[in-house]
Parts: sequence; C-alpha cells; structure tokens
Amino acid sequence: MILYLLLVVAGLVCLIYGANWLVDGASALAKKYKMSDLAIGLTIVAFGTSAPELVVNVVASINGHSDLTLGNVIGSNNFNTFIILGLSGLIMPIAVQSSTAYKEIPMSLFVTVLLLFMLNDFGFSGEGSLSRFDAIVLFALFLLFMYYVFNQMKADSAPATAVVVKSNVTIGSLILLGLVGLAAGGHLVVKNSVAIANALGVSEKIIGLTIVAAGTSLPELATSVVAAIKKNSDIAIGNIIGSNIFNISLILSVSAFIRPIAYNPKFNQDLLVLIGGTVFLLMAVLIGKRKQLSRWEAAFLFVSYASYMLYLVMQEL
Repeated sequence: MILYLLLVVAGLVCLIYGANWLVDGASALAKKYKMSDLAIGLTIVAFGTSAPELVVNVVASINGHSDLTLGNVIGSNNFNTFIILGLSGLIMPIAVQSSTAYKEIPMSLFVTVLLLFMLNDFGFSGEGSLSRFDAIVLFALFLLFMYYVFNQMKADSAPATAVVVKSNVTIGSLILLGLVGLAAGGHLVVKNSVAIANALGVSEKIIGLTIVAAGTSLPELATSVVAAIKKNSDIAIGNIIGSNIFNISLILSVSAFIRPIAYNPKFNQDLLVLIGGTVFLLMAVLIGKRKQLSRWEAAFLFVSYASYMLYLVMQEL
C-alpha cells in the first residue's frame, strides 16, 4: 500500500513537472513567433494546466476504467470550483469581469448540465453512457469555445512583453521533457490508483473523485493561489472557469472517442453538486453592487465541499 501511494505521488510529480515544462517550452516557442501574452494565457497555459487530467483520462480510457475517467474530470471540476476558488477567495476577494460573469461562467454551467443529460441518455433509458456521438457534440462545443477565446484575444491589443528568447534546442528539450513527464506520470497515477482502490476495497469512483482529481488539479491550484496573492483576479478565476470547460468539452470528448464511457448513475450526485457550486458562483458575482466572490462566499465553497468529500469517503469505508 505504501509503495502504491509513493508511486501515485511520483506520478503526480511527473505530471506537474511535465505540464510545467510543456507550458514553458510552448510559451517560449509562441513568444519567438510574436504571440501576445493574452493569446498564450488563454491557449497554451490553459491547456497546460489541464494536461494532467487529459493524460490520466487517455490512459484510463485505453484501459477501460470508466469510473476513474469520469471521477477524475467531475472531481477535478468540483475541486477547482469549491476548493481552489475557495482558497483563492479567502486570500483575496475575487473581482470578476462582466464577460466572465455573463458569458464564461454560464458557458461552464451549460456544458455541465448538458453532460448530466448526456450521461443519463436524456432520461430515455436506464443505462446511460457517453457515446462517440456525444463526444462529437462536446468537441464541437470545445471548438466554439476556442473561437470565442480567439475573438476575445483580437479585442486585446496589448503587445507582448519583452522576453529573453530561448534557443531551439532549449525549446525542443522542454517540450520533449514535458511530453515524457506527462506520459510517465499518467501511467503511474492510473495503474497505482486502481491498485489502491482494490487494496482498500473502495471504488475507483472515490479514488478518481479524491486522490486523482486533487492531484491532477495541482497546476490550477498553484496558478490561482499565486494569482490571488498577486491580486490578479482575472487569472485566479479565469484559470478555473477555462479549465472546467476544457475538462468537460475537450478531455471527456477525447476519452469517449477512444472508448465510449459506461456511466455509473452514482455520479449524478457529484454532477448535481458541481452544478450547484457553479450556480452559487454565478449568483455570488451577479448579486450585489460589485461583481466579486467575497471571503465569506469563498469560505462557504471550501467548507461545504470539504464536508461533502468527508461524507463520501465515510460512506465507502
């Protein structure tokens, strides 16, 4: 058991370093070709923080671990919404731009509600799944979101900041190291998380919702907490909302393309929690004179989900 835990930790370290190296290499490459800071942030960095979830899900899908596939994404999105935003908001009340309040948070809510209906086959059958047709729909929504992001980038005319340009060898090495780290980390996390579930007699669902989800969300945690400390609300909340949309529309669509995902109806409860948290966030930033997530609202998010996770684990043990 201790060996399995150590290997999971080693896998998470590989995922985090791999994602960082990939982002650094890709960002340096983008800078070399004069891409703006905003373009890099909304595309490369957003993808980089979601890369651990993507790799874990691809490995889990190939090996047929449907509960781990769904648990990772649903758990990561809940962890992002409740724990990371909760911690960030406790550090500093998070101001929210109008576009985030009126467009991006509702987009995140829409894809989550749509996923709930898709997984339950829109109520037409007792056995739900995420089919390849569902994957096509989700991927189309991902492309629409990217189109929206690029339109937002056009509206931002700020020039890229001056940076020291890395050599092609350095850039290539960072990208290669990142890909190797992600591949190795994904294999270690999935293989040993399943072994832990079997050894403890708990479901892959719980392992996916807790250990794997929290571990693969560490890049988002680091990004948002540092942004909150530096009083950069846009990055703190934009990173989370963008990651949640990426996780459902891109990562689950890729996973279902590889292998249609069998659905455990017990996930309905976790999806409803995610929908509730997103609605609470939307109401928090829309109600009141200032569009912001206050400290008491952030504390509510953090405490409520921590309590929910404790309840889930106690149900299994």
